[in-house]
Amino acid sequence: MGAVASRQMRGGNLYLKISAADVTGDMHPGDSIAVNGVCLTVTAVEPDGFRAEASAHTLSRSTLGGWLVGKRVNLERAVRVGDRLGGHIVQGHVDGAGRVSRIRYGEGSTDIQIDVPAALLRLMAPSGSVAVDGVSLTIAGKSARGFRVMVIPYTLEHTIIKDLRPGDAVNIETDLTIRWLADRFPEGEVVAGPEIWEAGEGQFHLED
Repeated sequence: MGAVASRQMRGGNLYLKISAADVTGDMHPGDSIAVNGVCLTVTAVEPDGFRAEASAHTLSRSTLGGWLVGKRVNLERAVRVGDRLGGHIVQGHVDGAGRVSRIRYGEGSTDIQIDVPAALLRLMAPSGSVAVDGVSLTIAGKSARGFRVMVIPYTLEHTIIKDLRPGDAVNIETDLTIRWLADRFPEGEVVAGPEIWEAGEGQFHLED
């Protein structure tokens, strides 16, 4: 985790300094890093953190514009090819923002309800994956207004999820596969071409 050390709006972009010495060991300008789930490009590396900037487009689709100095943030470096892949694939391409509507703390897990726009809700499925402020979570259920996640104590302790309160805005990234399918088949119907079996070559394929 890190924290916003400074922020400045200039020319429509937001320029940030993030204090986070723990993640800068082999960091270089041009590297990608997810800050609360938003993929940003590192523009400078300093002994106590790094600098990055966010475009107007990124600000319009995320919660970055509301961040104040001192806000704690989740940080995740880009995965290297060949590394073990846990959770699900998170690109840092935020789809939009949601709002925490309810938090119920339990002994073994914390039940969090997040309201989202209908356009995002249609991209979610129970037991599917979602990234909330960059944290990979499993959707425990859906309602007409949003979805629920059950957060285990380890995740609560090692992310800023524990800082959330009802009313807080969070970055939402839906599952990559569902996003692609929704774009490819906007009406929700998968239509294949006629099936052709070429007996002579022993091949089965779909004709475009």
